[in-house]
Amino acid sequence: MFSEPKKSKSTSNQNEQNRISAGTIIKGEISGKGCFRIEGTLDGSLKTTGKVVISKGGLITGTLECENADVEGSFKGKLFVKDVLALRSLANIEGEVVAGKLSIEPGAVFNATCEMNGGVKPLTKENEKRSA
Repeated sequence: MFSEPKKSKSTSNQNEQNRISAGTIIKGEISGKGCFRIEGTLDGSLKTTGKVVISKGGLITGTLECENADVEGSFKGKLFVKDVLALRSLANIEGEVVAGKLSIEPGAVFNATCEMNGGVKPLTKENEKRSA
């Protein structure tokens, strides 16, 4: 007689929160669909369709693939962000970065090669006239 409410697939994945607490060290591969908050250390790879937050004191060494990333801690390796990569003033990034959009606050350290994979419209004669 009673039915359970239907859960939207996109909402349920985005509401999932995963956390690696300060003082925790993980070596290996992690994959998931939810969001991750890294306060400890990950030595390996993390792949998710959600957002990744590397908090102050957090460190990822290896590969990170995600939808969005907000970095206040440190990252060393290959970073692939489909949409927005936001670097806060205490962020320290070293390695290779591929991102859709990039936001860097003053004070952040960004020692990486960077490739933008979207957000840039091809230059056409019409666009040249508009920018002139």
